[in-house]
Amino acid sequence: MKKLVPCIVANIALAIVFTFLQISVHADISLLAFPLCLLFTAALAYTTYWQLIKKNTIAHLTAVRRMLDYEPFVYIAAFVLRRAGTHETPYALDLICVILWLALLALSFVIQYFLSEKRVYEINKDWAKERKAHPVKIYEGAAWVGIQALEWVDALIQAAFTIFLLNIFLFQLYVIPSESMVPTFMVNDRVAVGKLFSGPKFPLSKVGLPYLRTYDRGDIVVFHNPHYANDRKNEVRMYFSQLVHMMTLTLVKTNVDVNGEQMADPLVKRVTGLPGEQLMLMDGTLYARTKDSDTFKPVEQDAMYAAWNLNALPSDLKKQVQWLPINDAQYQTTLSVEQQRRDLDIREAAAECRKLAKDFELYASGQVVASAEADAILSERERTVFNLFNSNTDLTVKLLSSAGGSQWFSSFMTDWTKTLKDDVSYSETDGVTGPQLIGGDLYSDSCFRLNVMIKLAFGRLVLRNAQLLHGNSSAGDWSSDAVRSQALSMADDLYLYIQLMDLRNMGVFPPNDADGNARYIPENHYFMMGDNRYNSLDMRHSYDRTLVPLTAYDDYSVQYTSNLSPQYVSRDLMLGKASIRFWPLSRAGLPK
Repeated sequence: MKKLVPCIVANIALAIVFTFLQISVHADISLLAFPLCLLFTAALAYTTYWQLIKKNTIAHLTAVRRMLDYEPFVYIAAFVLRRAGTHETPYALDLICVILWLALLALSFVIQYFLSEKRVYEINKDWAKERKAHPVKIYEGAAWVGIQALEWVDALIQAAFTIFLLNIFLFQLYVIPSESMVPTFMVNDRVAVGKLFSGPKFPLSKVGLPYLRTYDRGDIVVFHNPHYANDRKNEVRMYFSQLVHMMTLTLVKTNVDVNGEQMADPLVKRVTGLPGEQLMLMDGTLYARTKDSDTFKPVEQDAMYAAWNLNALPSDLKKQVQWLPINDAQYQTTLSVEQQRRDLDIREAAAECRKLAKDFELYASGQVVASAEADAILSERERTVFNLFNSNTDLTVKLLSSAGGSQWFSSFMTDWTKTLKDDVSYSETDGVTGPQLIGGDLYSDSCFRLNVMIKLAFGRLVLRNAQLLHGNSSAGDWSSDAVRSQALSMADDLYLYIQLMDLRNMGVFPPNDADGNARYIPENHYFMMGDNRYNSLDMRHSYDRTLVPLTAYDDYSVQYTSNLSPQYVSRDLMLGKASIRFWPLSRAGLPK
C-alpha cells in the first residue's frame, strides 16, 4: 500500500491538471475535450481513491481496472478533440499535455501491476479478508451470455485503441489504391509502414519523436500528398479519415473530396531524387548531378524499378494488371519517335521548312497584310498538336483563302530558325548539357526538336493539301496519295508521343536560377515517382492541365496541354517506409 497510494494520488493529480489544460474557449468541436476529461477524471478519482483507498474496499475493483485500462485512450481522445478545432494550440501546451499523458500512461501500468489478481490481495490483508467473505459471483444463463458479450465488446474497443496507438508511433497499415506502383504493388495490396524512425507526431500536433531516418534512393515511402491544401481544416479532415481507415484495418475509406471521389492521400511512391541533387528525366532515363559533380549522369538504379512497357511483364504478373497504359506497338512507336528526334538534322530541317513555306506561296490567294494581322490568323488553341493534325484540311483552306495566310504559314514554319547559330553543330549525342543543345540541356533541346518535327509533318500536309486542292483531285486521289499518307502516319506517331511526353520526360529540376546557376533539392526533401511511369500521377505532375508552348525558343511554337509541374516533398510530410506487404498472402513479403 505504501507504493500503491502515492501512485494513485499522483495519477489523479496529473489527470486533474491534464483535464484543465483541455479547456477551450472556441465554439467548435474542441469544447468537447474538457467535459470528456472532467467526467472521466471524476469517475477515476471516485473508483480508485474514494472507494479503493478511502473506504478500503474492493467492491469496485473490476471498475477500477477498467478505468485504468481506458485511461490512456480517453485522455488521448480528449487531446485529439482539443486540437481538432479551427484554432491551433501552442506548441508549449501540446508538449506539456504530451508529457502529462505519458506520465499518466506509465502510472496506469504501474497501478494495474499492483492491482493484478496475483498481487492485489498480498498488499492489503483487509482486501484478502473481504475477498474470502464475498467470493466472486458465478453467473449462468442469460446473465453469463450478457457478461461474455460485454467482455468481447470491451476487448474489441481496447484492441482498436491499441492499434490506434501502434499506428501512430510504430507502424501503419495502408491499402494500395492504384496501379502507379505496378509491378511492385498491385491494387488492393496491403502494406505495413514502419514509422518509429520517421519522426511520428502526436495527433494534430508537432510534438513527437525525433527524425532518426534518412531515405535512400529506391526506398518505397508513404507520405501526405503535397498537392492538397495543408491548412488546419484539411489536416483535421485527413487525420480523422485515416483514423477510421486504420481502426477498420483499411476496410473503410472516408477520405473523399467534395464530389465523393477518393482522395489520393496518402501516396505510396518510390524515392528517386535525394537532397543535393538536380534531376532530369529524358527518354525514360533519369539523370542526376550534384554540386560536387556538375555533370548529369544516368541514375542506373532507377532503371531497375522504372516500368515503361508492362506488356513485357511475366504472364503471372501481367494477368493481375487491370489496365495497360500502352500496348507494345505504341511503346515501339515511342522509341521510334525518340530515335527520329535524335537523328534529326536541324540544318536540313530548317532548309525544308523554308522550302515548304516558299512552295505554299504559289497556291495562296490571300493578300499581304500587316504582321500583327497575319499573326492572329490562327489562335494558340488552333496551334495545338491535335488541331493541327486533325483539322489539317480545314486549316489549309483557311490559310489559302485568308489575307496574310501565306505570311502566317511562312512565320510558323521558319521563325524557329532564327534561334540557330551558324557556328554551332547541333547534336543530342554529344552530352546532356552544352551549347550543342538548344536551351543548353537535353530536355529543352528535345522539346525544340519535337516542335520542328511536328511543323515538318504539318507543313508537308498543308502543302500537299494545297496541291491536291489546286489540281481538283478526287477523294480517291486524296486517300491514296503517298505523300499525304506518309505525313499523316508521322502525325499519328507524333500525336501519340506528345500525349505521353510528360510521363516520360521531365525538364531540369529544380530549375536553374535566372542566371543559369544550378539549384538542388534542399536538405530533408526528396523527389518521388511511381514505378509504373505511364500510369503514375506523382511528383512530376500537378492535378491541372494547361495549354503551354512545346518550346520557349520559338514564338510560333506548337501548343499542347501539360500537367508537368515537378515538386519535391518535405520530410515532414513523410510518414514512413513501406516495410512489408502482408496481403495477399501469395505475395506477402518484403517489397523489392
